[in-house]
Amino acid sequence: MSANTIPQDRGTERPISFDPAFRARLRELLIWRRDVRRFRRDPLSPGAAEALIELACLAPSVGLSQPWRFVIVEDEARRAAIRKNFATCNAAALMAQSGDRAARYAQLKLAGLDEAPCHLAVFADRATAQGRGLGRHTMPEMIEYSAVTAVHTIWLAARAQGIGMGWVSILDPAAVAAQLEVPAEWKFIGYFCLGYPQADDIVPELEQSGWERRRLPVIVRR
Repeated sequence: MSANTIPQDRGTERPISFDPAFRARLRELLIWRRDVRRFRRDPLSPGAAEALIELACLAPSVGLSQPWRFVIVEDEARRAAIRKNFATCNAAALMAQSGDRAARYAQLKLAGLDEAPCHLAVFADRATAQGRGLGRHTMPEMIEYSAVTAVHTIWLAARAQGIGMGWVSILDPAAVAAQLEVPAEWKFIGYFCLGYPQADDIVPELEQSGWERRRLPVIVRR
């Protein structure tokens, strides 16, 4: 094989083409992708979480490092510890609000930890040797960014299957790592609830509640 020959086992031989109908459906998927906090208690089908994780691993990663690490949290004691972690952090966040904003904050539903049938924690392995450090010397945080791309891939894949996903960010990261007993070099990225949503909507719940609204993007040309 010459140096300029492309191996034939890298993928399909025909060029991939996505037509306007596909692009329209993709836009629809992005519109309907929501942060879900209100779940039905119906369990996911067996293997559903693992299948979503498999799709997440198709996400891009710096230097092909694939630093994402997934913890499916099934143990009730650990789930209870996470719920307590959330309650403590949420109470502190409420105390940081004032006036009408505090009253509005207190009415928000900010997690589906009690109802969601599936809990998933995502970490980034900062010590991984995979990728040989490529692309990380000046921006080591690319390891975490790569794990976030995997999260977003799960979010879209889940939505396409009628599964809702919610990001629980009101947590103490160090406490989560301790509660799940993960290696010290794993950086906590996020804790997620997955399940079938009680209702579907294209309007973010925080916008519906009057907490915030979507705004136009900031675009700068140089």
